[in-house]
Amino acid sequence: MIEARGLTKRYGDKVAVDNISFTVEPGTVTGFLGPNGAGKSTTMRMIMGLDKPTTGTVTVAGKKYKDLNAPLCTVGALLDAKGLHGSQTARTHLTQLAVSNGIPVNRVDKVLDMTGLTSVAKKRVKGFSLGMGQRLGIAAALLGDPDILIFDEPVNGLDPEGVIWVRQICRSLAAEGRIVFISSHLMGEMAQTADRLIVIGRGRILSTGPVTDVIASATCDTVRVASPQATDLADLLASQRIAVETPERGVLTLTAAPAARIGELAAAHGIVLHELTTIKASLEDAYLELTGGNTEYNTSIPRGQADQPVAPAARVALSLTPQTSRRTP
Repeated sequence: MIEARGLTKRYGDKVAVDNISFTVEPGTVTGFLGPNGAGKSTTMRMIMGLDKPTTGTVTVAGKKYKDLNAPLCTVGALLDAKGLHGSQTARTHLTQLAVSNGIPVNRVDKVLDMTGLTSVAKKRVKGFSLGMGQRLGIAAALLGDPDILIFDEPVNGLDPEGVIWVRQICRSLAAEGRIVFISSHLMGEMAQTADRLIVIGRGRILSTGPVTDVIASATCDTVRVASPQATDLADLLASQRIAVETPERGVLTLTAAPAARIGELAAAHGIVLHELTTIKASLEDAYLELTGGNTEYNTSIPRGQADQPVAPAARVALSLTPQTSRRTP
């Protein structure tokens, strides 16, 4: 597992990571979310021994990264897809990594095939697109067949097919009992990929837990009601101390009561309803609520208007169950 305890990193007067503690368990995809400057990349660099903590500790498989006997066979990481020598080919890059880490060279062909790079294996890296560079970085992370995978923004630069591929490979690796720790700014994709989340802002953990729990802790579902008697219904709900909003003529929205209760009240008082819909809160909603006061750069976009209009049918509940199967030798 990955285990951080009281992990802190300061750069002069700036606190990049502020006394955070967390555990990443095997058999799950754990999403690491936060705004730019939140401390995600710094945390991942400390896990990999690239940055030294100011205070606190972080271990992988029970050891500091520098103390691992076969690092690439224990932890595979993609932290910077651009950190490659441009004159090398993809195959040469992976072969050198394999030889220097005591990994059988035939593993190179396997990871090239897994990442869809076989056809460009002899192409120089400097000619790679951003997406191809991401795939090569993932291939390097998989080279040692490690139990722990750490990916920092792995879908950056990938086309839709590549994004789906990353999702599938992350879930497949977790289903084998491995640890997959992944950061991303794509909330919709993370909602489909992760089992658990760690949300960080200004170097501190804001929320952690299963995806559905994080969403529920920060947001409420919204009930939308359309009625030709919307005014009468609003008065009725006010008498029940149920607050409503009126986003448009003949429409009410509320969060203080479930749809079933609204329907029962309307029926009991002879109020006609044309629509009664529960709009499920999304991970994006929860993320914005959690990180709203913890961003390094603030915009002037009003909350809730960044992606309007949103069709109610497109807002669905998420129910992701962690995989717990173990790898077999």
